[in-house]
Amino acid sequence: MTYLAKPKLHHPSLKPNKVGFTRRDYEGRISTLCAGCGHDSISASIIQACWELDIEPHRVAKLSGIGCSSKTPDYFLGQSHGFNTVHGRMPSVLTGAYLANSELLYMGVSGDGDSASIGIGQFVHCMRRGVNMVYIVENNGVYGLTKGQFSATADAGSKSKKGVVNTDSPIDLVSLALQLGASYVARSFSGDKTQLVPLIKAAIHHRGAAFIDVISPCVAFNNHAGSTKSYDYVREHNDSVNFLDVIEHRNPIEATQPDDGSLIEVAQHDGSVLRLRKTDPDYDPRDRIGAMNFIARHQAQGEVVTGLLYVDPDARDFHQHLGTVETPLNKLGTADLCPGGTALDKLNASLR
Repeated sequence: MTYLAKPKLHHPSLKPNKVGFTRRDYEGRISTLCAGCGHDSISASIIQACWELDIEPHRVAKLSGIGCSSKTPDYFLGQSHGFNTVHGRMPSVLTGAYLANSELLYMGVSGDGDSASIGIGQFVHCMRRGVNMVYIVENNGVYGLTKGQFSATADAGSKSKKGVVNTDSPIDLVSLALQLGASYVARSFSGDKTQLVPLIKAAIHHRGAAFIDVISPCVAFNNHAGSTKSYDYVREHNDSVNFLDVIEHRNPIEATQPDDGSLIEVAQHDGSVLRLRKTDPDYDPRDRIGAMNFIARHQAQGEVVTGLLYVDPDARDFHQHLGTVETPLNKLGTADLCPGGTALDKLNASLR
């Protein structure tokens, strides 16, 4: 027998956060993914990040497309708004929702097939427009729902479970996001919760398009020798450029800049501070071109670069680009939307 709902009773010793929710309140249904799937670890990291940030679940809107990864929003934040779109169309649906109501925290969850193939055009435009969202790709390099064919992110030369060698060049979504103007770009590994949770927390605080590519091994079809998306391969070839802490604006900041420059502090628009301890002394996460070159060099060596790869502390989001009013559009009344003939005449006169 399969149980898809968790008991509503919570142990009385569970610690609540500052808004009165326990970690269990941020969970969803029981996962139906394969045991050991990296996607479940990502869901656990999202739950942990939202609980630690004291986010009220009803303030979150989670959207997804189609695929194993796009099933995961059912497994976290069960008290939040949710929408499962058609294959590859999550970004445009999220953009429309964000235009109507900018007060919600938008989280888009997708996969490498959903975002790098049928939905790549959608991915491109939400990144370049700076839609204020946390965009997480759960990247396993295969189509898990259709028995493990290579996806567009599979590395050339990698082998399938049946021994087939991939001859196509891969699409690197991190490099693409940097080229398109995403203002927060990171990569992590589902097996490294210590790194992933702070990256998600920082992305939530960021204003603009925040993209996180998470290597998430498919235990059924892509976790074998010859795969570059397996647990063993990523652990052996992981090059982390920094370690990230997030200091929220309501807490005092006491950090100082060491003389050796190993600590970088980046203030975000909401008052939170990213504290980056560099593990690579030559890496600067504020340099977009430098980040692209660094990633390309290490890709050529077969290494997976993880950490906060780029952040723009002065980023602007889609509503700022469009110059919309501060009031969410779904709260505007008739008087705001139809100001009358006089206002229309004045507008027409200004265009002559």
